[in-house]
Order: sequence, then C-alpha cells, then structure tokens
Amino acid sequence: MAQRIERVAGEVRAIVGEALARDEIKDPRVRGAGLITVTHVRVSGDLQHARVLFTVHGADAAALERVRQGLNHASGYFRQAIARRLRLKLVPAVKFEVDHVFEQAERVEKLLREDSAAHPNVAPTEPGAAENDHDDGGDE
Repeated sequence: MAQRIERVAGEVRAIVGEALARDEIKDPRVRGAGLITVTHVRVSGDLQHARVLFTVHGADAAALERVRQGLNHASGYFRQAIARRLRLKLVPAVKFEVDHVFEQAERVEKLLREDSAAHPNVAPTEPGAAENDHDDGGDE
C-alpha cells in the first residue's frame, strides 16, 4: 500500500508541476508570481487528501501567502487534472502549503557562517575522530 501512496504522490506532483509550468492557472496571484516549484506532495493513506508543498524563488512571505491562496482557489482545477490523468476511484482533494525548507536551510547556513567567523581558530572535527580517541575497554 505504501508504494501505491508514493506512486500517487509522485504522479500528483508531476501533474501539478506540469500545469504550473504550462501557466494553466489564470489566477493573477499565481500567474505573476514567478517560478513556482512543487517541492513535495504528501498523500493520505486513504488517498482522499493531497498536501502539495511549494516554494516561489525570490518571493517574500506576503507573496508566498498570495500564491498559496491562488493555488488553493484553483484546487478544483488541479483535482480535475488529476482525475483526467489517473484512474482512481477517489481523486484526492488538493491543498497547497508553503514549503519553508529552503528558508530554514539558509538560516542554518547563515548561523554556521557566523559561528565559524566568531571562532576562526577552532578546527571542525572530522566524523569518527571522537570514536577513536577513547579506550573502549576491549581486548586487542
């Protein structure tokens, strides 16, 4: 069953991505937003709901919210597109959410850069180095 859910999620991601790439959504909140990237799709176990995570490159929080509203307004269109392409008894209802993964990664990188600038003489430890520094009490 898990393979089926993953396969449906992949198909939903492809269908939504293609519709966005072809500029099929006429809503001005979506059309003028720029490059919209579908980052992930999560489909419920009963295949009734699909959460589509997306991001818009170079957009601020207000623009992301406008795009989210526009995409959710067009969710019926996406559901019809999924129904046309996939042969399913139940076509999942589509809900869009902003994916903040890139913002979070950028914040982590910034913190790491600040930390390395504040402590320039501290060498990063190599993975596994600490494991070899202590005696494990075993016979050799």
